[in-house]
Amino acid sequence: MTPRVDSPKRARPVRSRTPRPDASKPTTPPLPLLRRFLRQEKTDDWAVRLLPRVVFGVAALYTVITLASQSGSSFVAVVTALLLGLALWLLRRRTQLLLAIGVSILAIAFTGYFSAVGDAARTSEDASATVTGTAAFGYWALAGMALLGAWMVKEHPGRRGVTVVLADVILVIASVVGMFLPEAGVPLGFLGVLGVLAMRGSSAKAVAGRARQALGRLRTRKASDPTDS
Repeated sequence: MTPRVDSPKRARPVRSRTPRPDASKPTTPPLPLLRRFLRQEKTDDWAVRLLPRVVFGVAALYTVITLASQSGSSFVAVVTALLLGLALWLLRRRTQLLLAIGVSILAIAFTGYFSAVGDAARTSEDASATVTGTAAFGYWALAGMALLGAWMVKEHPGRRGVTVVLADVILVIASVVGMFLPEAGVPLGFLGVLGVLAMRGSSAKAVAGRARQALGRLRTRKASDPTDS
């Protein structure tokens, strides 16, 4: 038998390792920002998104300036709305603080209204009485105390905004009581706010835990003592 002769391998052509032009990259140089904005190509996200923002921004700015130039009260209202909107935007991720501030504003409004109604009713009944509004300032101070007290505790066991909500609810109830008993409104609100801050604080939780441990030890001792027959 004749030996099988292997056929020589065909030499593969050596490919040049020249970098291919990337098809995704544009071959044309980038346009300036002004030309990109004016041409408004559909594939250019930056230019397409910028045009409606500029249009609506100019319209909103013109509307705000027109409203603010009507009168002094309109100017104050516009500035207040802008500051409130800025505060809401800055606090958009801090829901508990935003909730606490919103509820505190509502509590201040309600307590001021109830205090004014009570003063007006007492003035109509007694001609010698004067509308002082001292109770309203006391309620506003208590609302601020509830807001600050919830954030002064470093390790708050619960949600701080819920603490402020509970304190403000008690404060509004105290202002309703103050319509009929003006001497008891602010002290009652102070005791209520202080009680809520104490019950929702970490110190109150620790005291309650120690009291439960002491009661548990007393119960175990009573259970271990022999009863008299």
